[in-house]
Amino acid sequence: MPRKPVRKSRPTNTSVSHSLELRNIVPLTDNQRDTFLEYSKNKNLVLHGMAGTGKTFCALYLALKDVLNPKSKQRKVYIIRSAVPTRDVGFLPGSLKEKIKQYENPYRSICSHIFSRGDAYDVLKGKDLVEFMSTSFVRGDTYDDCTLIIDEMQNLNFHELDSVITRAGENTRIIFSGDFKQSDLLNSHDRKGLQDFLKILANMNSFSRIEFGVQDVVRSGLVKEYLINKYKLFS
Repeated sequence: MPRKPVRKSRPTNTSVSHSLELRNIVPLTDNQRDTFLEYSKNKNLVLHGMAGTGKTFCALYLALKDVLNPKSKQRKVYIIRSAVPTRDVGFLPGSLKEKIKQYENPYRSICSHIFSRGDAYDVLKGKDLVEFMSTSFVRGDTYDDCTLIIDEMQNLNFHELDSVITRAGENTRIIFSGDFKQSDLLNSHDRKGLQDFLKILANMNSFSRIEFGVQDVVRSGLVKEYLINKYKLFS
């Protein structure tokens, strides 16, 4: 028998934020400002472009700010990404759960910063306000009243991207983040799938796409200098 779809939604938030205080984060670049603005217009987002520009940081901050607002319709944040097929997950130590946990470190670091406490990510998970998952586990489910952050989207093929977006249910927002120039996919057909997917989103009024470039790098002076010179030499 085919698997019966499961609708995942959250009960009303009434005491979500009693132990977590979100810092007031302000955008640092024009494209970060555009990200905040388009999100405030209830747009779904495609944050595409160079590393070190705060795409994932902005996405997670905005999503969590919504979840912690009792008036918001969003009740949970799902962070979805692929367990990168190259440099296989099989080489990482531990069980599958422990291996996948390695991919959560960037989000743990972001949460530590925006809440000014090192255990913020684990607290959010414990409250069932944040869940990290691989694209392998999204099929058959429908996600209601939540925000889906699809990170490192350049490592998802068209089938995975299609599977994720068609899982969105009622009152669900989607934020795609990544850079096709950094794809770890080896198959050219799979790499082309991302560009085809972006063409579809470009024709959807519910999505806003924001392109991040070298002018948006905020990670550090060294990273910015390196990325600028790499861009000059190889673009």
